[in-house]
Amino acid sequence: MPNKAPSCRSAPIGKGLITHMVRHSHRFVEEYDGFVGFGLDQDSDINTIVFYLQKIADDALARTLAERMTENERLEFFDTLGRLLKNHLSEEEYHRLFLKDR
Repeated sequence: MPNKAPSCRSAPIGKGLITHMVRHSHRFVEEYDGFVGFGLDQDSDINTIVFYLQKIADDALARTLAERMTENERLEFFDTLGRLLKNHLSEEEYHRLFLKDR
């Protein structure tokens, strides 16, 4: 029986060029001093999501977590983020805000 290649999901990441221009900002997590938790009100819920997203984007934490996830957890994470980006960003926003190629 021939070996079947595993299914593969991919996400476009722009032109693939590494530049030294800073494209990402994570100031909110450094400056926010409000409530971090869910259920108080919509504003604090949104601020908590932004806080968590910026905290998890830390290089050391992101690498540690990704390496410790199971294959299924990594797949679920990738699929969930992809679905959220597709559902909530226009194509122009996807390129400008996520890929940072426009």
